[in-house]
Amino acid sequence: MATQHSITIKAGGSEKDYWKDLWLNKQLLWILSKRDLSVRYKQTLLGVAWSVLRPLMTMTVMVFVYSYVAKIKADPGIPYPLMVLGGLTIWTFFANTFTQISNSILINHNLVSKVYFPRLLMPLSSVAVGFVDFLITFGIYLLVTAFFQTPISWQIIFLPCFILLTFITSMGFGLFFAVLNVRFRDIGQLIPFMVQVGMYVCPVAYPSSLVKGTWYEKYYNLNPLVGIIDGFRWCLLGSKSYFNPQSLYSTVITSSIILVISLIYFRKKENTFVDHI
Repeated sequence: MATQHSITIKAGGSEKDYWKDLWLNKQLLWILSKRDLSVRYKQTLLGVAWSVLRPLMTMTVMVFVYSYVAKIKADPGIPYPLMVLGGLTIWTFFANTFTQISNSILINHNLVSKVYFPRLLMPLSSVAVGFVDFLITFGIYLLVTAFFQTPISWQIIFLPCFILLTFITSMGFGLFFAVLNVRFRDIGQLIPFMVQVGMYVCPVAYPSSLVKGTWYEKYYNLNPLVGIIDGFRWCLLGSKSYFNPQSLYSTVITSSIILVISLIYFRKKENTFVDHI
């Protein structure tokens, strides 16, 4: 028999009660996650195949533009397509998750206006789409690795750490923009632009070794995605791939601070969502 529980809505309920309700509604989190996954490719001709075609087509274009036209080289001993796909794999996880979280409240506006549940469930459920796409792209990366006969390094044991950092970073930025998106609909137009520009600002299609020793390297490393992307590639390609451990300081500190601030901001504005939807 399924376990039943009741939720009593009280004015000024404690923070402890909120997180308890969040845990009690974990089944709703699973339902919302499954729905987001099914809706993503519903009524599409190719369905899940888009998750395979997108990274491959993006990698092909980037290799042509950056390697053949711009003559940018990968770190010595690393095939350029493999470097690009490694960066794309973790970048896509961040970009998709950030975008889904930022739009999660508006996508679920019908639930917000009718049913009570911890609104944080909606951003959390949005992570499922980005994570499934990440797993598919990572599978493609392993196949490309086999094609280039490049062995996976032992540093892969640290891979979960960088995946967790990506989740923290995307959740932190996503929650903040999710709140703004409810109040100011212009944010919905800004988010795709930010993601598009971010792909060029971050070392997705070029190695960070190009920045090494320059006067702006310290400012470059302030970007929390730099440490994540370089670290992710280092986990897969080993010491051949350039990775400055100092860039992780910015990643950990910035991402943690933004996540805490965004959680506080989200909780403060959560009860006002229904007024603006």
